Order: sequence, then structure tokens, then C-alpha cells
Amino acid sequence: MIDHVRDLASVRDATERLLTAATKLDNASAAEPSRLPGWSRGHVLAHLARNADALVNVLEGRPMYVSGDARDADIERDAPRPVDAQLADVRASAARFQDAGAVPADWSRTVELRNGVTDTAARVPFRRWIEVELHHVDLGVGYELEDLPEDFVAREIEFLTDRFRGHPEVPATRLTDGTRAWSTGRASQGEPDITVTGAAPALLGWLAGRRDGAGLTVGGDALPTLPPL
Repeated sequence: MIDHVRDLASVRDATERLLTAATKLDNASAAEPSRLPGWSRGHVLAHLARNADALVNVLEGRPMYVSGDARDADIERDAPRPVDAQLADVRASAARFQDAGAVPADWSRTVELRNGVTDTAARVPFRRWIEVELHHVDLGVGYELEDLPEDFVAREIEFLTDRFRGHPEVPATRLTDGTRAWSTGRASQGEPDITVTGAAPALLGWLAGRRDGAGLTVGGDALPTLPPL
């Protein structure tokens, strides 16, 4: 069951971890490439700040972004700022998101995100938690997938396998860390086409496009190519 209050607390804790780690950055290192192709660390920090404000829009019934072009332009505008300004913006926008989450509301209502995607309001804090945790890893400042909270890893694997479930381009696939199992891809009448086995952080890295699947054991066929997130 989704608990938005618990997730808001997890977002707050994850944001503090990220901000503490990012104090290692100076202006030069913030301008260096992140682990995301084409983005500097400044781009990642700018995106985190603007995403928090975008999710405030979602919770308050406004469009998440004016447009995709406007979203991209805002990130490009903010990416080159001094690191102190970046971190202050991440902290202030995170506080605005927490304030929006504290307003009494119908958390069972349906909200609209980007590209016509809809979800329940109660899942918005978890979506923000995803942004903070994965982009902390993307900064490349010593926080790895193996450092992510275990409950987050399990929930994000479930979130992503559900996202790809039924996708016509993804073969029926079973994922397991040896204890838990998830299914994704096309529906299967019998055994899945492919079984992927590995540690939960490695499975998450592959599903989230942060790793190429090296270290995973694949049975039945080659590791599927997943659609972009």
C-alpha cells in the first residue's frame, strides 16, 4: 500500500543525503560530465530543482511543465550556475515540494504528469524519491546503486517491471535476486522466454538504464533491450 507520508519523509532524507554529498563539489567539478550522456553535474542539479517545482505543479493541479521545450530550456539555463546557487535551489525547491505534500488533500485523486501519463496523487512522492535517489547516483560523487535503501530498490524494481509489463518489444522476462522475483515484458502462457538473475541493485541498474547488465546471469536468450524510460 502506498503511504505518501512515509514517502515524503524518505524524499526528505534522500535529499539531505544528496545535498551533503554534493557539498564536495566546486564550480569546476559541477561543470564536469555526470554519468548521464550529454549532461554535466550542473544539469543534474538543475533538473532536480526544476523537477521538484514541476511536481508541485502536479499536486496543485497545473500542467507539470509548460512544454517539453520549456523544460529543457530551463535546465540548460540553470546548469551553468555556481554550485552554491545550484545547491540552494535544490534545497529551496525540495522545501516547496514538502510544503505542497503537507497540504490536506485527496491523495486518491488522479493527477497528470508528462506526456499524458496519469497516476494517483499518493504515488507522486515516490516518483520524486526515484528522481532524488537515481540522480544522486548519476552525479558520480561516491553514491552507488548498492548504497540505495533496500526498500527503495525493491519498490523501484517493481515500478519498472510494471512499466515494461505487456510491452510488445520486450520478451516475457522473469527477474530474480535469488529471494524475490518479478515479471515483465510480453505476457507468457507458460515459462518466461528469459530469466535474469542478479543482485537487486544490479537488476535495478539494468532496468533503469544505469548499467548494461554486465554481472547479471541470463537464461533462455540474450538480455532484452529495454525501451527508453
